[in-house]
Amino acid sequence: MGDKAGAHSGAAGRAPTADHPRSVRNVVLVGHSGSGKTTLVEALALTAGVVNRAGRVEDGGTVSDYDEIEHRQQRSIQLSLVPLEWGGIKINLLDTPGYADFVGELRAGLRAADAALFVVSAAEGTEGITGATRVVWDECAAVGMPRAIVVTHLEAARADFDAMTGGCAETFGGDDPDAVIPLYLPQYGDEGPDGHAPVTGLVGLLSQRVFDYASGERKELEPDGEQEARIEAARNRLIEGIIAESEDETLMDRYLGGETVDYKTLVEDLERAVARGVFHPVLAAAPAADGARQGLGTVELLELITGGFPTPLEHETPAVTTPDGTARAALSCDPQGPLAAEVVKTSSDPYVGRISLVRVFSGTLRPDDTVHVSGHGLADRGHEDHDVDERVGALTSPFGKHQRTLSQCIAGDLACVAKLNRAETGDTLSAKDDPLLMEPWSMPDPLLPLAIRAHSKPDEDKLSQGLARLVAEDPTMRLEQNQDTHQVVLWCLGEAHADVALERLRSRYGVQVDVVPHRVALRETFGAKASGRGRHVKQSGGHGQYAICEIEVEPLPVGSGVEFVDKVVGGAVPRQFIPSVEKGVRAQALRGIGGSPLVDVRITLLDGKAHSVDSSDAAFQTAGALALREAAADAPIHVLEPVAEVQVLVGDGYVGSVMSDLSGRRGRVVGTEQSPGGRTLVRAEVPEIEIGRYAVDLRSLAHGTGRFSRSYVRHEPMPTQLAAKLREAADQDT
Repeated sequence: MGDKAGAHSGAAGRAPTADHPRSVRNVVLVGHSGSGKTTLVEALALTAGVVNRAGRVEDGGTVSDYDEIEHRQQRSIQLSLVPLEWGGIKINLLDTPGYADFVGELRAGLRAADAALFVVSAAEGTEGITGATRVVWDECAAVGMPRAIVVTHLEAARADFDAMTGGCAETFGGDDPDAVIPLYLPQYGDEGPDGHAPVTGLVGLLSQRVFDYASGERKELEPDGEQEARIEAARNRLIEGIIAESEDETLMDRYLGGETVDYKTLVEDLERAVARGVFHPVLAAAPAADGARQGLGTVELLELITGGFPTPLEHETPAVTTPDGTARAALSCDPQGPLAAEVVKTSSDPYVGRISLVRVFSGTLRPDDTVHVSGHGLADRGHEDHDVDERVGALTSPFGKHQRTLSQCIAGDLACVAKLNRAETGDTLSAKDDPLLMEPWSMPDPLLPLAIRAHSKPDEDKLSQGLARLVAEDPTMRLEQNQDTHQVVLWCLGEAHADVALERLRSRYGVQVDVVPHRVALRETFGAKASGRGRHVKQSGGHGQYAICEIEVEPLPVGSGVEFVDKVVGGAVPRQFIPSVEKGVRAQALRGIGGSPLVDVRITLLDGKAHSVDSSDAAFQTAGALALREAAADAPIHVLEPVAEVQVLVGDGYVGSVMSDLSGRRGRVVGTEQSPGGRTLVRAEVPEIEIGRYAVDLRSLAHGTGRFSRSYVRHEPMPTQLAAKLREAADQDT
């Protein structure tokens, strides 16, 4: 940004440290899978001198992708922190996965950062600016997060920096395309045989200098006449945009009056405009050539981060309360203030145990401190509310698989904390004598069910502990012990998310599981009135069993449950055994006729017989169950399936496809609403059995831009032919 190379600083063996929030920059890298985020982090680490050689994603050798699963899949699946130092400023680079299934890791990165760097690939042209990336941009805009854009893959044959800049301005600029402007223009070399001219350098619009990378090392040159002509018009537009978005009216008057604005003033206004979240500079970057220390644009990008991105002092601290909900005054980013930190990521190490990546928003965190750990609001995802005191173990700075010791972590910085056994992602760390609770960040609902069971008896013994650790690490995953279907269900964000969960259970926690078909909670009811007689008479030596009862069963409206009525007259069934009959029919109703609970019926006890010696509570329970089964044999039994209200938010261009798809799932569209940003909310009622994979299908249907929620509405009769197929499948399974 300053257009002048800073001295390389930092080393692989030493953890960068910060003594004041103004010397920290927290930057999250955002972009679709394959856009080049991890490669860019590696290039920046090489330029800053924290690695001696840039690794490759394909070889599984990068600093930020160190998990074995990432090596196998050759893509990021989790949030990772790479701290480095440039010009005396500590930069915390937060690399996030680009695949939609791991959006929880992205949200955690957004929470921990003070600015976002959107990475777009020139290899795919402007089509590479995906709808999913636009959605994240809008999320950042909603909270005013400062953003910049970096264009990668400039070496690709289709790469066109000017077209990409125009596409970014159109996509991200909204009503103000002049808010998305490049800080540098590319310098091109000679055309190759394929007609493609490689980018060999950058022309700084603010400094009016040329930075040439053709030799493999960055060289600063004077612009020639042709370059000066290119600079003038673009520079004027850039300066006007910076001054306008920084709202520096005095400077605008001076500039329009013909006064020359000095470089230092322009940089200060740029930082102000970026920090306000209204101006978004565009840069270009590429990894270093073999043997070179600096990749194209990496120095310029580091200088933008250190000189043009906001400090933690300019980031509003999340709202806090006491654990019981009492309001507290807003905190500031003050190392001397009350301790308020948040766990943004939880992981497990086979040797160290649980490791918590923490962002400190206020105060200073030190090793061996006793802190209060508070987590609330995620009980529906398998996380019980908790308030406990725990002792902080070692405080470290991550570097790939390795951890480097820190003496403290001040407000505005990030660090890893070892051995907080109860702390989970999203928890608040505060002083034990002044406990606080931070307002949680938004997490997507997991809507893809994964039903599992232990593969063997040893796995069964370890399964519950493994699942508890899994959901503690990932708040986007929900654990359900379904009481109706008796299945253990992991709710995930998508197929890739589910695959990683299974792999971690196996490799990290030593639990082998089998995936089984997910079942929805069906119900049964009578389709017509019917009668039944239950006769349980046994006289085979010893104490006999004698109980006879006659019942009538009739259907009731939806939601009525099971109603029991006693209409016995003349003592045909002694009073002490009537509750026994009720207990027997209710137990049979719970078991169902075809395997699902019986609901919405009235069961009336009409008559019966008893024996003075052989009748008992157990005998009449058995007779009641037999009577209900006999009545069911003479009546049509309807299978009831759960119906959910589904709300789908998609771009206007996908509304027709979504509505058609929902209709094909036996859904009934009940209404649509126009939403901001050219989107439509479609509301429909759809049988739950039809939307088990809707999280996957909607992503394909709306090209990753659609979102949906679901909530149970009621049970209603399933079509007869489908119910018959379901019973056949169940019979085959058994």
